[in-house]
Amino acid sequence: MQTQDLMTQTVQFIEPEDSIKQAAEKMRDLDIGSLPVMKDGMLLGIITDRDICCRTIALGRDPVMTQVQDIMNRDVAVCYDDDDIRKAAQLMEHRHVRRLAVLHHDMTMAGMLSVDDLARSSHDLAGAVLEAATAIH
Repeated sequence: MQTQDLMTQTVQFIEPEDSIKQAAEKMRDLDIGSLPVMKDGMLLGIITDRDICCRTIALGRDPVMTQVQDIMNRDVAVCYDDDDIRKAAQLMEHRHVRRLAVLHHDMTMAGMLSVDDLARSSHDLAGAVLEAATAIH
């Protein structure tokens, strides 16, 4: 099975120039904890609700004036749409993450693969990812 068989294809995203407040509102409205940061169809980074809390609010930064690009994580864990699902799960374990950006080979965004997506196929794979993601490293 390939990642494209399990991934979420409709991906909501935010642009790097958008404010942290806009990102937080979008996450709230969509009931999600992260957003890929994209510009002109290309993945630039990812921002999570934890980034907003720890890199903006906790540091006393203004969420209206701070831009997504100021706090986003540029080191995004990615896989390709035709990767085997076991390979994607191993990458999630290795990187201690619960989600991967899924790219086409032309580097455009194909979707997102989460541990919840994995669970639809294999509870064993999802369990291993969750164990690694919650491990203290």
